[in-house]
Amino acid sequence: MARRGAALELAILGLLHDSPMHGYELRKQLIALLGWGRVLSYGTLYPCLKVLVKTGHIVADEDVQVPVRGRRNRIVYRLTAEGKEFFAQVMEESGPTTWDDESFGVRFAFFARTDSPTRVRILEGRRSRLQERLENVRTATQRGRERADSYTRELQRHGLESVEREVEWLTELIDRERAGGYTGADEAAGDQVGDAAGDADDSGSTSRSA
Repeated sequence: MARRGAALELAILGLLHDSPMHGYELRKQLIALLGWGRVLSYGTLYPCLKVLVKTGHIVADEDVQVPVRGRRNRIVYRLTAEGKEFFAQVMEESGPTTWDDESFGVRFAFFARTDSPTRVRILEGRRSRLQERLENVRTATQRGRERADSYTRELQRHGLESVEREVEWLTELIDRERAGGYTGADEAAGDQVGDAAGDADDSGSTSRSA
């Protein structure tokens, strides 16, 4: 839960880095970016925003240009100088926490703000972790295959295939990054790959069930 909270904070800082937003717009952008529509309620978002306000990474101001009859004006959240500095520091990290299922999709969504060596280290770390997971799942599957029913075996097969696809995808990204990354005409393709980051998170969750 703590890791998802940290990932959500990073996603909020990354989105506010581009422009200030109201809470409802921020939630909409987070869902579009991360695919957390089923779990990202306002009850999750607003406590996270309060934490970021308390730490001084963002500020909450009333939007005087949006009158609301009988109610307070809507709140606009803005990134502070301290928030920008903190976001930049976090984006320089490339350790094991950046490879896990909760954090990788967020980090990948903001890869354009990370230097190439850091991107390669994160991609290689993620691939290594998934390759280790593949071996563990394959071993467990072989040991329990005789006792498993058809539905369990199908779930295991699906989990294995999902992780295998992500490993292939990561290998392609690593090769591309080493060749110079996305430039010019590749930007549109890069947007499509960014969409795949959310799918990669989902496949990682599925594989844990295998």
